[in-house]
Amino acid sequence: MEDTVEDPPTSAVLLDHCHFSQIIFNNVEKFYVPGGDVTCYYTLTQHFIPRRKDWIGIFRVGWKTTREYYTFMWVNLPTDVQSESTKEQEVQFKAYYLPKDDEYYQFCYVDQDGVVRGASIPFQFRPENEEDILVVTTQGAVEEIEQHNSELCKENQELKDSCVSLQKQNSDMQAELQKKQEELETLKSINKKLEQKVKEQEDSWETELLQLRVHNQKIASENEQMEVRVDQLQAQLLTQEKEMEKLVQGKQDKTQQLEHLKKENDQLFLSLTEQREYQRTLEQTVEELKQKEATAMEKQQELMDQNLDLSKRLSENKVICSVLQKEKERIERENDLLKRENGRLMSYMGLDFDSLPYQVPTADQGGTGQSPGLVYGNPYSGKTVCHLTLYQEMPHLHVKLC
Repeated sequence: MEDTVEDPPTSAVLLDHCHFSQIIFNNVEKFYVPGGDVTCYYTLTQHFIPRRKDWIGIFRVGWKTTREYYTFMWVNLPTDVQSESTKEQEVQFKAYYLPKDDEYYQFCYVDQDGVVRGASIPFQFRPENEEDILVVTTQGAVEEIEQHNSELCKENQELKDSCVSLQKQNSDMQAELQKKQEELETLKSINKKLEQKVKEQEDSWETELLQLRVHNQKIASENEQMEVRVDQLQAQLLTQEKEMEKLVQGKQDKTQQLEHLKKENDQLFLSLTEQREYQRTLEQTVEELKQKEATAMEKQQELMDQNLDLSKRLSENKVICSVLQKEKERIERENDLLKRENGRLMSYMGLDFDSLPYQVPTADQGGTGQSPGLVYGNPYSGKTVCHLTLYQEMPHLHVKLC
C-alpha cells in the first residue's frame, strides 16, 4: 500500500446489511500470476455517488467484516459523475502488496462509512500450469526472463529490506506497546489509589455527615433548652414586672417604663436574636431600676431610721409622762394625806385650819421654804424638788414641767 498513509474506514457491519449491486466488477480473471501488478476494473451504477474516502480492498473469501481486508487502494474520484465515460473506473494493485498463497480472494468496494457496495467473483494468485499453456522459449525470451528474474531478485531484496524495516517498526511498536502497557499499569495503579482515596474521602464525608447530624441534633436540643430557658426568663420577667409595678405605684415615670418593658416583651416572640438583644436591654433597664430601687430603699431606710429615732423619743417621752403622771398622783395622794394629817393635828391643837392667817404657798408662788404655820413644814416643797431632779436626770427631754 505505497500510496496510503492512513488506514481505510472500516466497520463491523454484517454481510446482510451490505449492498453488493451498486458496484459491478468487470474482467475479473480466474487467477492472477504472482509477481505482477493486478488491475481491477469496475463500473459505478447510476444512483451511486463515490466519495473521497471510498476504497477497494482484496478480501479472502469467507470474510465477515470490512476489517479483514488483506490490502486496499483508494478509488479515483471521477470529474463528472453523470458522464457515461466516467462510470468505468479502475485501480491498480502493486505486486509487492498482493497475497502470496493460493487461497481464493475477491475485490470489494467499501465506501467511507465502512459499508460494502460491491464484490467480485472469487479468484486466486497462482502460476500458470503447463497443462494450461505451452511455452515456446527463445533466446530473447530467455534474456527477458533473466532480466525479469533480476528485477524479481531486486524486488525480493527490497521486500527483505522492507521486511527488516517492518520488523524494526514492529519491534519499536512492541516496545511502545510495552511502554503503553506499563503506563496503563501505572494508570491502573494510580486509578486504584484514586478510587481508594475517593472511597476513604466518601467514608470521611459520611463520618463528617454523621457528626454534623449529631451536632445538628445537639443544637436542636440546645435550642429547645434555650426556648424553655427563654420561657422561664419570660415568666421571671413577668414576675419582676409585677414586683416592679408594686414598687413604682404612684410614680408615672416608672409606670411608663413598665409599659415600655411590656411592649418590648411582646417583641420577644419575633426571633431568638431579638429576644436576646431585648433581654440585654431589659437587664440594663432592670439594673437601672434596681439602682433606683436601692436608692429608694436607702432613702426609705433613712426615713425609717428617723422614724425609729422619733418613735424612741416619743416612747421615752411617754415613759417620762407616765412616770411624771404617777409621781404627780403620788404627790397628790401625799398632799391629801398631809392635809388630812394637818387638819387632824389642827383639830387636835384646837386650831381652825381655815382661820389661819398664813396660807400654804402654791407651786406658782415658787416657795421653797417651810411654812411656819405647819408642823411638818411645806408639803408642796417636795414636788418642785422631784421635778427638778427629773429634769436634771433627763436633760434631753424638752418638756416644760409645771
